[in-house]
Amino acid sequence: MNFVRWLTLSTLAASVVWGAEAPSIEGAMAFMRKGDSTNAIATLSAFLKEKPEDVRAWHLRAQMRGLTGDAEGAISDFGEAIQRNPKSPYLAEERGMLLFRRNEIEKALIDFDRANELDSRMAPQNWQRGIALYYAGRFGDGRRQFELHQTVNTADVENAVWHFLCVAREKNVETARAQLIPIQGDARVPMKEVHRLFAGNATPADVMKAAEETPAEPRTKQKHLFYARLYLGLYFEATGDKTRAAEHIRTASDMAPRDDYMGDVARVHARRLKE
Repeated sequence: MNFVRWLTLSTLAASVVWGAEAPSIEGAMAFMRKGDSTNAIATLSAFLKEKPEDVRAWHLRAQMRGLTGDAEGAISDFGEAIQRNPKSPYLAEERGMLLFRRNEIEKALIDFDRANELDSRMAPQNWQRGIALYYAGRFGDGRRQFELHQTVNTADVENAVWHFLCVAREKNVETARAQLIPIQGDARVPMKEVHRLFAGNATPADVMKAAEETPAEPRTKQKHLFYARLYLGLYFEATGDKTRAAEHIRTASDMAPRDDYMGDVARVHARRLKE
């Protein structure tokens, strides 16, 4: 009933704003810039009734629905866009990211693999695929994906850590530590301490201290603490301390930013702990 009421209100609101003007992609974007997602989506819905072949509109509505939490609608719209433009690696990649957020790991991997097949230039950039491979238990494939990503992103502690996690599960922690990718230049807090932790040269307390004591405005401080909790959880999981791993992962999930893919990773991980 609420869904029907929402549709009715959206249609009425949109009809008032459009007036004599026909709904358009530009009009939907104007609504989004104002933060009015309801009228933006309604505008695109009306536009698609007239022009159902327009891939841009399906793609844009999928993105908008994803941003508003309508994952089911977003996936459906991505499907419509892909049906009309099956050669687009970007549509496949974006739907894969959305499927991952829903913990549909195998389906996400189908899309990530499809994106790489459609454009080989996507493959080195596709770190999202590496994380999905880790959760799918395909640790050797995940390790290779992160090694490939290292060729285009040499200063990312997170890539080195996910490589470590795959090697630790594929072989053991000692081998993972010996093969830890050296990283220079990642200035994000608390990434330097996170890398030192996985290398065996820092403690969990060092990571938390960096996140807690580095001066920052509140929103940035929250992000520092989120990343500290996430990677401490992953570290404890890799080293066999399931209790502390779960504690940190759940805390990270609770404080995870909504507009951050690694926040989605924390939420997926916390969800999988309950399964």
